[in-house]
This record gives sequence, C-alpha cells and structure tokens, in this order.
Amino acid sequence: MQTVDEIKLLLQKNKERLLLELKQSKEAMYLVKKATHTNLSTEEKEKIKVQLLDICKSIPALAVFLLPGGALLLPLLIKLIPDILPSAFRDNEN
Repeated sequence: MQTVDEIKLLLQKNKERLLLELKQSKEAMYLVKKATHTNLSTEEKEKIKVQLLDICKSIPALAVFLLPGGALLLPLLIKLIPDILPSAFRDNEN
C-alpha cells in the first residue's frame, strides 16, 4: 500500500508529464499549421513525426482503458509493452 506522500508525489509527477505532453502537442499543431504556408526544417519535421507517433500510441491505451476492467488491464499492458506510453511519460524511474 502506498502512503499519502507517495500518492501525492505520483500525482504531481504525472501532472507535470501531462503538461509536457500538452505543450508538445501544441507545438506540433503550430508546426502543422506552419507547414501549410512554408517548408519545415528537418528538425521541425522530426518533432511532428515524434508527436504524431505519440498520439497513435495513446489510442490503443485509451481503447484498453475504456474496456470493462480496463483500468486494471492498462497497468499490466504498460508493464508488458512499455513503448505504448507517450514520450512525455517515459523516463528511467526506479
């Protein structure tokens, strides 16, 4: 069982990760909009590619979560396939 402090720490860490993912998505949308008027640099194209892959990875996780019992299955799925998480949620944590 986790203590209240551990739970608070997890909530804070995931809040920061969610904000990072939203920031990355916002930047990707800006770059897509920019691409309609001008050519993008290789670095900008790579940023869009990474963000679109993150979005595509989130869809199966959301589908599993919406299944009956999905809230229990999703952590197991993440353990088995850690690459399913968006880049903002991946790190080398203990």
